[in-house]
Amino acid sequence: MSLVSSFIFILLSCQNAPQPLPYLGVKENPEDKPAIPDYHFIDQLNRPVTPQTFKDKVYLTDFFFTSCPTICPIVTGQMLRIYEHFNNDNRVAFLSHSIDTRHDSVPRLKAYADKLHINDDKWRFVTGKKDDIFSISKSYLSIVLEDPNTPGGFNHSGYIILVDKDRHIRAFCNGTDPKDVDKFIPKIQQLLDSE
Repeated sequence: MSLVSSFIFILLSCQNAPQPLPYLGVKENPEDKPAIPDYHFIDQLNRPVTPQTFKDKVYLTDFFFTSCPTICPIVTGQMLRIYEHFNNDNRVAFLSHSIDTRHDSVPRLKAYADKLHINDDKWRFVTGKKDDIFSISKSYLSIVLEDPNTPGGFNHSGYIILVDKDRHIRAFCNGTDPKDVDKFIPKIQQLLDSE
């Protein structure tokens, strides 16, 4: 009887094992795992930010602007919640891209970051050339558009995106929905446990 019990336990354990996180993105070749291309931005301390900045780290990323009157404060609040959850884990970093490159200067990004009381080495708020920011948003499967008919002048998604150490998108959530973020946090831990 104990042999049968052991077999049932093993069978149930295997069924409950979490599935590996998928690789998300547009594939040019079915065997490829799409990766975020190279980039070069400047952060809130006027430091360069490139893929090398996040070497050996998973990172969470989003798109925002400091004067956003709609979803950005909500998404930033959820990013902050995730930041606080993983604050002591050096394997996790954060990257927020400003889509208002005309107004979000380095000092303005620094003031924004300071209000959040974050570690500037763990969470980078970046700016750069508008075309570069808008282009990289597509690689992250995120929507970023200028729209004069939208409050704040930009239409953008509120996704928070999880990127692995090899620059692959592995998961995302709706950063305006705390319940979706609740489901997302274990996926971050799952990725960390598998790396």
